[in-house]
Amino acid sequence: MPTSDIPDDEPGELASMHRTPLPKIQLFIVLCIQLAEPITALVIFPFVLQFVRDTGITGGDEARYVGLIESVFFLGEAVTVFQVGRLSDIYGRRPFLLVGLLGLALSMMGFGLSNTVWALLGFRCAQGAFNGTTGAATTVIMEISDASNLATMMSMSGTVWSVGSSMGSFIGGTLANPAAKWPDNTTSLTLDFLRAHPYFLPCGVAAGFALASFFFALVGLRETSPSAVARLQQKQRSPATETDPLLGGQNLCSESFDANTVPTVRELITRPVCLVLGNYGLFTFLDMANTSLQTLVYATPIGMGGLGLESFDIGLILGLTITINCFIQFFFGGAIIRYFGPRAIFTATFCLEATTPLACALTTFFAKRAGRIDGAVIAVLVCQLSPSFLIASAHASTYVLTMDAAPNPASRGGVNGLLRLVGTTLRCAAPLFASTLFALSNTNNLAGGYMVYIIQGVLALAAIWCSMLLLRNLP
Repeated sequence: MPTSDIPDDEPGELASMHRTPLPKIQLFIVLCIQLAEPITALVIFPFVLQFVRDTGITGGDEARYVGLIESVFFLGEAVTVFQVGRLSDIYGRRPFLLVGLLGLALSMMGFGLSNTVWALLGFRCAQGAFNGTTGAATTVIMEISDASNLATMMSMSGTVWSVGSSMGSFIGGTLANPAAKWPDNTTSLTLDFLRAHPYFLPCGVAAGFALASFFFALVGLRETSPSAVARLQQKQRSPATETDPLLGGQNLCSESFDANTVPTVRELITRPVCLVLGNYGLFTFLDMANTSLQTLVYATPIGMGGLGLESFDIGLILGLTITINCFIQFFFGGAIIRYFGPRAIFTATFCLEATTPLACALTTFFAKRAGRIDGAVIAVLVCQLSPSFLIASAHASTYVLTMDAAPNPASRGGVNGLLRLVGTTLRCAAPLFASTLFALSNTNNLAGGYMVYIIQGVLALAAIWCSMLLLRNLP
């Protein structure tokens, strides 16, 4: 049975509900924790292609290694995320979040100090593994919210992803190879270090955000797992209340929980959960594949089927786009989800994902025809990137549906772990799929070099059909 009492997706039905005040302090801490994920995940995108080339991988193979590096992050996350979600239902969210943030910071610094492609792969995989523990932060938001304010809080979570993505892209594009950009602004010792490790500075800054989040959580984060809180209350011989101080005064539930109330894995696989998992899996695969494809198109020379942009330009485009999306999400994201409903948001987002391969094909066509980036290329980029705020709304909508689909409040960590397992597994496959298909399309001139765009467009159309099942069948 649904546990969040979220109404059906009639337009305006969620919008008409009286909203509970937000738990500002706890929400702020959780959002800081979530900020570390997109920064560390996306900071490498503007410079990773050149980083791989600097290790000695050239001759066309660098695109495949870029895909591997992007994929192993999500492979590492897939290994840990479900287990952490299940264990956090029993032992609590807080310890896993603290370990994850500290490990994420250390592995991020190790990535920046690497000199071989195998070291890059190893540290990137470790980042993903530790990042799997931060998935518990989303469960914390579910547990400090109710049906009236969940859309707003999840939109803020999506805003944090947008902010972190923007910051990561900007940090990666601006601070990469600082010794070449600002040789007169550093001491001799620092200059030598930055020449030897030209990509440590952006990685170190990203690691700093993870460390800052670790200290915020260490000082102020309260436990929200129903089983963990109930166990602590039993130990203190204090009856459970609706406003336990461990929850910052938030309404958890009037029920009593213990470890035995946590459902088995089989009990988690209900029909509503499967529908949400299927649509979210398609969404994450398409989103990551399209992001990887865009990055490759931007960085590849015009004569080889791309736009020939520098890392700074890539970071600027991605950062500006995500900043605008962040503004839209912060002020209007919750209202959009409450009015149109989370299920309809999915369909609209899949329609947007279908336009990305088309836009990439058009930009490469116009750039190759003109031999440069002209007004037609810019016009297509603006039209394609403008509605991308829907992507953050789709993330927020997923968690609204997840809360509703969970068998009971004590299962939210497990269901959220399943959700992230599906998402990270497909995110792991998506960059390798997109980069390999991009390389094959251009190397072998498949469909004139446009085969990658055709295949990803067809996948997006199939996802639109699947979202209709979500609209029709999810209660």
